[in-house]
Amino acid sequence: MNKNIEIKARISDFLLVEKKAASLAGQQPDLILQEDIFFNVPKGRLKLRKFTSELGELIYYERENSLLPKESHYQRSRTNEASTLQETLAGALGIRGVVRKKRRLYMVGQTRIHLDEVEDLGSFLELEVVMDLEQSLEDGVQIAHGLMEQLGVNEEDLIDGAYIDLLEMR
Repeated sequence: MNKNIEIKARISDFLLVEKKAASLAGQQPDLILQEDIFFNVPKGRLKLRKFTSELGELIYYERENSLLPKESHYQRSRTNEASTLQETLAGALGIRGVVRKKRRLYMVGQTRIHLDEVEDLGSFLELEVVMDLEQSLEDGVQIAHGLMEQLGVNEEDLIDGAYIDLLEMR
């Protein structure tokens, strides 16, 4: 499985964080509209991320819910039959919930900075430090902490779960 180090935080001043992210990345973001359909599974999380009715990717991941930068193990499979795959998985597993978001993606070194506007939840920052095989957990945590500082993210802004968890708690 692939792995990364992640943090997720609420942001109150979206434009300020966006300006800082753009400065760090040195480029404009990729704008991505995403619909994540989560399925009922016994462990981890399984979602179908749809970009269009047909283009998407199936993502399975495992990670602890923690406020600190955390290790996430994941696998992704791209599909050109997202709607058919959704129907199949919904029939077999049942749908847990759906998350819709507008994502701005910035790349800074090996880190994906996501600025997300999540329907019914608000604005969030997500950092994903994509780890190389020879890098340690501590290396990834150090990179995440450095970017948090540069972007003005405080520990009290951090959240421990996934967007689907937040939607379920509403």
